[in-house]
Amino acid sequence: MLKSITAFVDSLQAQGRYTFTQSEAMNVDKQSGLAVGAALRRLKQKGRIASPRRGFYVIVPLEYSEAGCLPADWFIHDMMRFLGQPYYVGILSAAAIHGAAHQQPMIFQVVTDKPTRSAMAGRIRIGFHVGRHVGKAPVVEIQTETGSMRVSIPEATAFDLVRFAPAAGHMGNVVNVLSELVEKVDPQVLVSIADLYAVSDVQRLGYLLDRIEARRFAEPLAAWLKGRRFRPILLVPSQAKTDLPSDPRWRVIPNESIEVEI
Repeated sequence: MLKSITAFVDSLQAQGRYTFTQSEAMNVDKQSGLAVGAALRRLKQKGRIASPRRGFYVIVPLEYSEAGCLPADWFIHDMMRFLGQPYYVGILSAAAIHGAAHQQPMIFQVVTDKPTRSAMAGRIRIGFHVGRHVGKAPVVEIQTETGSMRVSIPEATAFDLVRFAPAAGHMGNVVNVLSELVEKVDPQVLVSIADLYAVSDVQRLGYLLDRIEARRFAEPLAAWLKGRRFRPILLVPSQAKTDLPSDPRWRVIPNESIEVEI
C-alpha cells in the first residue's frame, strides 16, 4: 500500500500538482481506509506530505522539506475548495501582496464566511477571520506557482486592516501599512465599496487616512458619511474610553496614541 500511495504522490508532483484529498488516495488502491490512512501517516512522518487540514494533503518537494510544507499561497485555493468555503486572502497578507509589507505577517491571513480554526503544517500557519460579505468583496486573481488565489483588492484591504485591526497587530501598525498601501488605492473605488462595511469602519479608516495626510482618499469617505447618521466611536473598541473629545470630522475618539512612520 505504501508503495502504491508513494507512486501516486510522485505522479501528481510530476504533473505539477501538489495537493490531493484522502478520498482521492482511497481510489488508488481498493484496500481498506485504515490501510490508506496508515500509508499516508508514514509519508507524513517522512516529511513527504503535510496535512494542514484533516483529509487534505500537500505534497512537499525536497527543497521545502526543512519548512515542512509548501508556502500557503501554493495550496490555499485548493484547501478552501476542499472545505467548501468562499474565501479571499486579506488583511496583512493581502497588503504585503500589494507591496505594503511594512511588517511581513507571520501568519497567512484568510477571510471566509464562518468561524474556521487555524490551519498548521510545518512552519506554515494560516489564520481565518469571518467577514460578512466574502462573496461580494472585490478581489483580484493573483497567479501562484500552482494556479491562482483570490486576494482582496487594495481598497478592500484598506477597510479590512481597520475592521480586523487586532489581526494587524495594533492601530499604529495599521496606519503605517496604510501609508504604503495608499499608493495602490483608487479613492473612487474606495468610496464605491464603502456600503459593504459598517459605518464605524468608514469612520476609523477616514480618521487614519487623515492622520497620514492622505486627504485625497479621505475626502470621498467624508462626503459619504455626510448622508448618514453616525455616532462617536472609539478608535480601538477593545480599549478603555478616554476623556479626549471625538474628532469633529469623523467622530472618532482617539483612545490610543498613534505614531505615524512616514
